[in-house]
Amino acid sequence: SRGYAVLSTNYRGSTGFGKKFVNAADKEWAGKMHDDLVDATAWATKSGVAKADATAIFGGSYGGYSALVGLTFTPTEFACAVDIVGPSNLVTLLENIPPYWAPFRPMLTTKLADPKTDDGKAWLLSRSPLSKVDQIQRPLLIGQGANDPRVKQVESDQIVKAMQARNIPVTYVLYPDEGHGFVRPENRKSFNAVAEAFLAQCLGGPYEPAGDDFKGASITVPAGAEQVVGLKDALGSRAP
Repeated sequence: SRGYAVLSTNYRGSTGFGKKFVNAADKEWAGKMHDDLVDATAWATKSGVAKADATAIFGGSYGGYSALVGLTFTPTEFACAVDIVGPSNLVTLLENIPPYWAPFRPMLTTKLADPKTDDGKAWLLSRSPLSKVDQIQRPLLIGQGANDPRVKQVESDQIVKAMQARNIPVTYVLYPDEGHGFVRPENRKSFNAVAEAFLAQCLGGPYEPAGDDFKGASITVPAGAEQVVGLKDALGSRAP
């Protein structure tokens, strides 16, 4: 309804295509997994589905990490990015995994690396968007739940802080009552309103002003409310 084409890519590591395809993602975070997204974007552009200068990258969890990688590892590939609960530092991600993920940890270190070893920590940092934050050239919108047990709030806090230290604009939307993703309908509606206006600025599509889309939502914007058209006014007294 806003005139955007949406391409959801089954990059390597996606399930449903057999173990070989899943295992092809081992040690390929910010590597070939990202190449798959860039290749898909090139296909969409060549096919006339997308415009080379008007393509956004939008995702949650690993998809949020991909969005951050898009702006840091390939800083001119995308016009803008929306990151929802995406890790910015793979070392702190693995150091803060929830207790119920303990049986899952050996698989994580196989697919990524072990932060308890020097080599593993160095590799994880080399694939972390936080390590390349100074490369960011395009607009970024971040959404985070304060109660996220998997990708803790520090993952968003630290990249926002790093960007602010370098005077790089960023809009940070934080929900105090959400976890790994947004569950409450009011919160989803409010974030969609922000994302819609953000994408309109980046890609040139139409958008509907927020109006009462924040009603009943717990939305807070610790940083960058002024970067998205109408956001500060919609927040009213909740604006920082």
